[in-house]
Amino acid sequence: MTSDQRLVKIKGFEDLEVWKGAHKLTIKIYEVTRKFPKDELYGLISQLRRSASSVAANIVEGHSRDTTKEFIKFLYNARASAAETEYHLILSRDLGYLNIEEFGELRSRYIVLGKRINALIGSFKKKFTY
Repeated sequence: MTSDQRLVKIKGFEDLEVWKGAHKLTIKIYEVTRKFPKDELYGLISQLRRSASSVAANIVEGHSRDTTKEFIKFLYNARASAAETEYHLILSRDLGYLNIEEFGELRSRYIVLGKRINALIGSFKKKFTY
């Protein structure tokens, strides 16, 4: 079985555990940013929400592509968006918008998500020859 055949077994992006995790985290980011100062609406709130939702969106877009190689490219983009979100969380903490508990929970969940994305990339790369 080729890696492209393996993609056929996944009926939709919603079947992917990594997407489920990214989606749940995006919802959590929307919840916590509701309490940020209103003057951050077009600044940090927007940036944090955009980078968080970009993780799940890149997984969806990659899944919709025709080849595993393209899917891997979008998984790299998703991983980069997760790292960007981590930075925005650090900034939010340092500005006093997130308490240490919220920050710790969210950052650790993004670290795990990044590792899960890496694992998915690795599993596809083992089966795919460039």
